[in-house]
Amino acid sequence: MGSNPRTAPAPMIVEDWDQLTFRVNREAYRSAEVFARERGWVWMHTWLYLGHETEIPNPNDFKVRTLGGRPLIFCRDSAGEVHAFLNSCPHRGTVLCRETEGSTRLFQCFYHAWTFRNNGEVAAIPDAGAYESSDEFRASMGLRGVARLEIHEGFVFVSFDPDVPPLLDHLGDAADYMTMIEQQHTGGMTTLPGTQLYSVRGNWKLAVENAMDGYHFAPTHNTFVGYLRESGYAVTDDDQYAYNLGNGHGLLVLTGHGGRISMIWEPRFGEDERVRTDAHRAEMTQRLGEERAHHVADESHILFVFPNLLLFDIEGLSIRQLEPVAADQTDVRAWQLVPRTEDPETRALRMKTVVSFVGPGGLATPDDIEAYEAVQRGIQATAGNGRPELDFSDMSRGMADEVKGVQGRSIDEGAMRGFWRHWVEAVGLDGGAEINGERPASFLVGRDLR
Repeated sequence: MGSNPRTAPAPMIVEDWDQLTFRVNREAYRSAEVFARERGWVWMHTWLYLGHETEIPNPNDFKVRTLGGRPLIFCRDSAGEVHAFLNSCPHRGTVLCRETEGSTRLFQCFYHAWTFRNNGEVAAIPDAGAYESSDEFRASMGLRGVARLEIHEGFVFVSFDPDVPPLLDHLGDAADYMTMIEQQHTGGMTTLPGTQLYSVRGNWKLAVENAMDGYHFAPTHNTFVGYLRESGYAVTDDDQYAYNLGNGHGLLVLTGHGGRISMIWEPRFGEDERVRTDAHRAEMTQRLGEERAHHVADESHILFVFPNLLLFDIEGLSIRQLEPVAADQTDVRAWQLVPRTEDPETRALRMKTVVSFVGPGGLATPDDIEAYEAVQRGIQATAGNGRPELDFSDMSRGMADEVKGVQGRSIDEGAMRGFWRHWVEAVGLDGGAEINGERPASFLVGRDLR
């Protein structure tokens, strides 16, 4: 990035309140140098979503994950405590656990047979007497844990930076929407076995934009919209809003998107599900109160938690984790989150509905992947063509309403603007943002649910 590592080659965002425009430099999606900064500044110095604690429900369960290119072991030790260790033998750095998941009390390195308990302690070093002060040496060679690990409502986050603020400070207003998920059913929620894993030939930030972009829903997913209308559900963009939750987090609140299993009935769910939904709604109102039950049940939420977690709480509930691999490649891992206790017929309907839309083979996800892969291909057209003013993407939709103090709609781009403002700060680019004019006094962050 030049002699000064904090200097951007050009502003990454240009925010103009006189012209009511917001533009993003397309180098942010293409540049290997920008990608390296993200790895070093963002992924190393903030909270990252690792997984849900119900993925490892029993003592000795483990999964392997990669975050920011770093292989990790996500496990529950024999006493039931959750850990995240670097998947690297402290002896010579060999990948320690070569299975993707399982149950074990011990991890043994195949290279030199060093063995570790699942709480990180050294269990055995072959010929340990070859090391002077072997007891002290042994104590110093336990598995290397991540610097920080905290759990909120079952969602496990880690950080490689010991000095990050507490997790709840990072989550801010996003934390309550995660609590709403846990409140949907009296027994709480659990992930189903199995991971949906797919790779996208596009920058990870395009996946964030796509999730926070209600503008594309009707034109891109017209097959699904037509299906809903034919089934008797009227799709609408009315009374649907986008929120900048601060710290890079974003939220879409959708009420005309589609039904929600056990909470909002629609004709395609069938009459038996109508009866079950009515009973569950009555229970929720009694348990949570009418207003809280309304927010939990009547609104579909798409929540982005900076930088790598997407929660699609719509027809069903899908967790997506973003793992940037290169400037133009992103791996996506997805899991289904369901009530711990649920009528078998409802569970079957839930899974059929979820995979029909947000699953990797559903009516939405292939459309979305093609859309942001098409963006990744298309932005090459303006790269280095001698007219740098053309090499920007526009995200101005809704700024006129912001000036008037009107809450941004889901089909506006306010949540994306909130993400990009935080991104510039997070990657540590001095001069990365050019702001012209004054942000209006009505410029709001968050949502008041009181």
